Amino acid sequence: MMGSLNMEKKWLFPLVMSSVLCIVLLATSLNMGLISSLHTINSIFSIFPSRLSSNQTSPVFAESKILLSPPPPSRPPIPRFAYLISGSKGDLDKLWRTLRALYHPLNHYVVHLDLESPAEERLQLAARLQNDTIFAQVGNVYMINKANMVTYRGPTMVANTLHACAILLKRSKDWDWFINLSASDYPLVTQDDLLYTFSTLSRDLNFIEHTSQLGWKEDKRAMPLIVDPGLYLNTKKDIYWVSPKRTLPTAFKLFTGSAWMVLSRSFSEYIIWGWDNLPRTLLMYYTNFVSSPEGYFQTVICNEPEFAKTAVNHDLHYISWDIPPKQHPHTLTVNDTAKMIASSAAFARKFKKDDPVLDIIDKDLLRRKKGRFTPGGWCAGSPKCSQVGNPTKLKPGPGAQRLRRLVVRLTMSAQFGQSQCK
Repeated sequence: MMGSLNMEKKWLFPLVMSSVLCIVLLATSLNMGLISSLHTINSIFSIFPSRLSSNQTSPVFAESKILLSPPPPSRPPIPRFAYLISGSKGDLDKLWRTLRALYHPLNHYVVHLDLESPAEERLQLAARLQNDTIFAQVGNVYMINKANMVTYRGPTMVANTLHACAILLKRSKDWDWFINLSASDYPLVTQDDLLYTFSTLSRDLNFIEHTSQLGWKEDKRAMPLIVDPGLYLNTKKDIYWVSPKRTLPTAFKLFTGSAWMVLSRSFSEYIIWGWDNLPRTLLMYYTNFVSSPEGYFQTVICNEPEFAKTAVNHDLHYISWDIPPKQHPHTLTVNDTAKMIASSAAFARKFKKDDPVLDIIDKDLLRRKKGRFTPGGWCAGSPKCSQVGNPTKLKPGPGAQRLRRLVVRLTMSAQFGQSQCK
């Protein structure tokens, strides 16, 4: 008895549905025509769950469209560097040699001779850039024509670095790290070595030497008040000292370190675009700081938690300092060659113009012919590197292995999000 009742219930629902459909079909075919009736039937079927019709399509939700949309474009596997190479009076040939040793079509370059250099030197630099076939073809080298006055111990060097960084951000969106160098710097690895090594790194890392142990700098650099004539005059003069001294700040912690650094694009945007007030506050503070290039960027990055964990405590330079207080770097010679190579650093400073040690670096480390570009995969088909080939084709050499070992050792803490700002 119970079985027959269940059977009747089983067939009851389909029977009712068939009756309803027949009535609707008859009525609509008489009044509205066959096409309208088909539309009505489809609308009736849409009322019921999809299991009643095997041809019923699933409703489209916004979430499914998001999941099916293509992901945002990823960064190129090979990174790009943005360089500032700056010089002063008498540095034209040194800057030109450093630029050609550092050149790669993937990178971007800003060159600057300050106002102390004669107008003839700046005009000659502009002419060399304009007449160089590779530079004209690729278009990735820019000269700051309206030169700045720069004094090393004052804030004008920080202002010049920020100026170049802003130009590079405006000119191109496809670079990953900003590197500031002087005409007295020189590479110890090829750009293919550097690009190859950095292609495996997080592009948020910043290589910037820093420490909060100011030592003698606390009294001699942080507390004095100064005026930098480079902000007001067209001739280079030393900074003026003002009395009385000031106390150390309590709103932020001071850091010091090297004036040479490798900054990520994200940090470069942070200090230039200014969506946070900290870079502006510290820039005003360091206007009255002796040798501000050795503290401004370190203090900004280490007082901002988002970037403090990205600060790798190294400037990727080999620098041999004179006797304490280590204010002036020792001029490197042939006698320093072995130490430079053993350091595994990417750059070294400082060098005299056309010192014989530069010829050794060109020959043994860069494989660079005199006056030519440093060869790489981009000019593999042209021994003189007079034509641009495939810029994404890299030919790393022994320098890449040395640099990679150094970088891996340095970035262990930063890769795990551990701050090195202490």
